[in-house]
Amino acid sequence: MRPSPRSSDVEINLPPVHEEVSAAFARYEDALIHNKVEVLDELFWDSPHTVRYGVTENLYGAAEILAFRKSRPSTMLKRALQRTVITTFGHDHATAMTEFRREGGSKIGRQSQSWVRQPEGWRVVAAHVSLLDAPAT
Repeated sequence: MRPSPRSSDVEINLPPVHEEVSAAFARYEDALIHNKVEVLDELFWDSPHTVRYGVTENLYGAAEILAFRKSRPSTMLKRALQRTVITTFGHDHATAMTEFRREGGSKIGRQSQSWVRQPEGWRVVAAHVSLLDAPAT
């Protein structure tokens, strides 16, 4: 087994890698708000090891994630992102974190994704979505 690199050895946010992941993240967001299930399915790693924890569901494996995508409502999907942070680690790993608000919604959403470069391109290998009550003003 190869020893793990020290964090000081890993190159963070290499510009070409960051651009690739940012483009994949933007493509995912467009597919999400326009309910392009085939693109969402493509951008998740096609593996039984893929995990997506949602607001009301825990999904294990690409098949469960796809079944959820096909059955979810396709209305009121538009949202505004805020505080998006994409961080790349070397050439093949990245995280994408963002907050969001749905139009007319009172909750603040949080989304985290772990991305890994696969032979076919960048894929989400793990994701988590949750909601918080907006702070009182």
